[in-house]
Amino acid sequence: IFLLYLLMKTSFFFILYFMPFLVLGQGVEQENKVGSFYLYWGWNGSQYSTSNLHFSGEHYDFILSDVQAKDRQTPFDFSTYFSPTTFTIPQYNYRLGYYLKNNYDISIGMDHMKYVMVANQKVSISGEIAQSNTPYDGNYSSDEISLSPDFLQFEHTDGLNYVNVELRKTKLLTQYKSFKMSEMHGLGLGLIVPKTNTTLLGHERFDEFHLSGYGASIVTGLRFDYKKVFIQAELKGGWINMPHIRTTSNTIDVAKQSFFFSQFNVVFGVFFLDLK
Repeated sequence: IFLLYLLMKTSFFFILYFMPFLVLGQGVEQENKVGSFYLYWGWNGSQYSTSNLHFSGEHYDFILSDVQAKDRQTPFDFSTYFSPTTFTIPQYNYRLGYYLKNNYDISIGMDHMKYVMVANQKVSISGEIAQSNTPYDGNYSSDEISLSPDFLQFEHTDGLNYVNVELRKTKLLTQYKSFKMSEMHGLGLGLIVPKTNTTLLGHERFDEFHLSGYGASIVTGLRFDYKKVFIQAELKGGWINMPHIRTTSNTIDVAKQSFFFSQFNVVFGVFFLDLK
């Protein structure tokens, strides 16, 4: 797992630097027929950069700086990952695509990540808290604070949902009879609809889906086909900005943050239909 995360972290910066050149490169092979569709489902492991969390409400307005977060992997169990009643519990990805040209497809999908603020970390706080009936009332100016559960619990675990549209280019690398290996690169834009679980300054836990922001991403991968089915490994990186995160049942209480993310995905798919 450590090696996987290390690969994801280093590959993220590699992808960000080289992706524009890869996407603009001209392939010479024709692989997928225009007018065909594909559908895939799979799972992801994700990582996040630090971010500044800005909380505001009727009696408080403060910023937590360089907050660390991690994903929440569901331990692998066949019945959890493949059962019709539990297969949406792990971090997952799904996508439906259509080939506009032989090597170019447009697709819509969702990346269901899980974002968990690391508990009890020490961060810098600036701003003010008043009338919270907690020991945290006061004025702060780059003071150190521990993010203990009685102060803040914060996570997007059902989840950090990135609903996005992507334009992808696929290039055939090699083929032997019905077996193919291809490379893929793409760009995406989308909306962030998290279900944010928050407990802040003694307020009751809040947990509802809410359109909170938007994101942009780049992706590269290798695909292995056998006739109409395929398996694909992807490296994905991007930026998420959420200027309006609900934190309590009171609509005036909101938070905002932005951060970079990276993913390593393994997905399984099928080609179907042919409209041409």
